[in-house]
This record gives sequence, C-alpha cells and structure tokens, in this order.
Amino acid sequence: MTKFGTNGAGLAPIALFAYKRPDEVRQVLEALQANHLAADSELYIFSDGPRSPADADKVEAVRAVLDTATGFRAVHRQYAETNNGLAKSIITNVTALLGKYRSVIVLEDDLLTSPNFLDYMNQCLQRYKGNQRVFSITGYSFPIDRPISYLADAYAFPRTGSWGWATWSDRWQQADWAVSDYAAFRADPVRQQQFNQGGSDRVRMLRRQQEGEINSWAIRWCYSQFKAGGFTIYPTESKIQNIGFSTESTNTNVFNRYRTRLDTGAQRTFMLPDNIEPTPYYTRQIQHQFSLRVRLFNRLKTYAGLRN
Repeated sequence: MTKFGTNGAGLAPIALFAYKRPDEVRQVLEALQANHLAADSELYIFSDGPRSPADADKVEAVRAVLDTATGFRAVHRQYAETNNGLAKSIITNVTALLGKYRSVIVLEDDLLTSPNFLDYMNQCLQRYKGNQRVFSITGYSFPIDRPISYLADAYAFPRTGSWGWATWSDRWQQADWAVSDYAAFRADPVRQQQFNQGGSDRVRMLRRQQEGEINSWAIRWCYSQFKAGGFTIYPTESKIQNIGFSTESTNTNVFNRYRTRLDTGAQRTFMLPDNIEPTPYYTRQIQHQFSLRVRLFNRLKTYAGLRN
C-alpha cells in the first residue's frame, strides 16, 4: 500500500458538462470551487445546446451561472449552438482533451464534490498512470462501512463509475464506441455472464444501447474496460454526491438509491492499494447494489414517487 499526496503541480484538467439545470450547476460549481486544489486546476466547461425551444431559457440560465465561474487557474468555456446529447458531447470533448493532456477528470452538472475530491483523483491518476490494469478512477462510492482491518482509502472493482471519474489518454483510446464485436458477444453466454459480474444490469444496458433504446457512452466505456480486463479504483468514502434525481434529469430516476455519505474533505493524503485485485467484501457489497432485487425495489420506489 502506497501513501500519496498532491503537490499542486501537473494536475489533471477538469471537464464539466452542463445542460439545463441552473440550480444544480450553481451548487456543483460552488462545491468544486471549495476544493483544496481548485485554484491550481484548469476547468473546461461544455454547455450543450437546447434540445427544443422549450429548453432554451433553461440553457441560457445555466450559461449565466457558468459565466460567473472563477476560482480556478483558468476557465475555458465551450457553448454549443445545437444539441449534441450527453453521449456525443462527452465522447467528442473528452477525446479532444485527451489529445492535449495525459489525463482528465470529468464531472456532470448534478455532482457535488467533497473538498478533497481533486486531491483524491489526482493522487490516483499519479499512482496508477503506469498500471494498465487500472482503467479509470471514480470519486463515487456507495455508503459501505469500511472494515476495521481494511487500511486503504480505496478499492478496486471491475465496473466503471460515471459520476466524477477520471482516466488516461491511453485507456480512453481503447474504447470501441461502435461496439463492433457485439454480435459475437451476444452469441457467447460465458462472456455475458462474466460481464454481469460487474453488476446484473450490464448485459441488458449494453443490449439496449446497441438496439437504440438508449444512448449511453457509459455502458460502452464499461464494456471497453471489461474487454481490457481492467478495474476502476473506488474511494472507501465517497467524494461525490449525486443531486440530479428529478424529472429534469437526463439518465436518472426520481428515487435516489445512490445517496451516500459525502466525505468531509479534511483528509488530503490517501493510502492507495498496490495490489489491484477485487476485495471480496467490497465486491459483494457492490454486486448487491446492482442485483435484480435492488433494481426492482428502485423501480417500485420510483413509480411510487412519480404517483405522489
């Protein structure tokens, strides 16, 4: 196990993707500005265009908030005139940034960060940059109690996290956004079973993506990590809280079963595991969260919330 700190030099840029939720994006910016390393970090803001005329005022309200963003080493803004959708926007703009930088930290407009989020992400990026088994980093974790005997501040699991995440250019380049081997995958029940070890929802989500029912960059990124035999590094104490569960959300439901304990942000140096292997305890905990039973419970709570 290795202890890593952040010296403020060579920090990864932050990419923030926003659409039409001005109240949420204001909170996200305030939390990000409160990060210990904010003043030393460059922020790239990507604001998508309205999907319909009804969204135009909300998009403009979001951009009025984004125009006030300060407190970073530099702020770069890119406001799209037309609507690209989240998947295209992330794939295109993260690819562009990783053509310029070795690594990038990515946020969306409904993710509150702890004050030590940037410390944790940059330390993980530094620690695992040469370890090809680590495909990505995530700042989110379920509220899982850490065993007394577990000393590290992070753990590995073979599922990407799309809420406050980071990766390197050489990993990102491995993504096959067309999923060109999907037909072979669908004909291979063993591979499907293996893919679902990262959560019982993954085969279903990939099928929906390939059949045009959803447009998700995240499940395709998940599949790329699976093919590479890679892992994601998760924090034992979440550095992310998702506040986006509402009818305004793009890809979330009303009932938020992902509410977690947000780190206080006081810790700034982290003990990171050297051995990148799944920990049985954390594997069981996360597989339970993505089990069919828990997902059905989520649907029932969502339905009840929509009716009330």
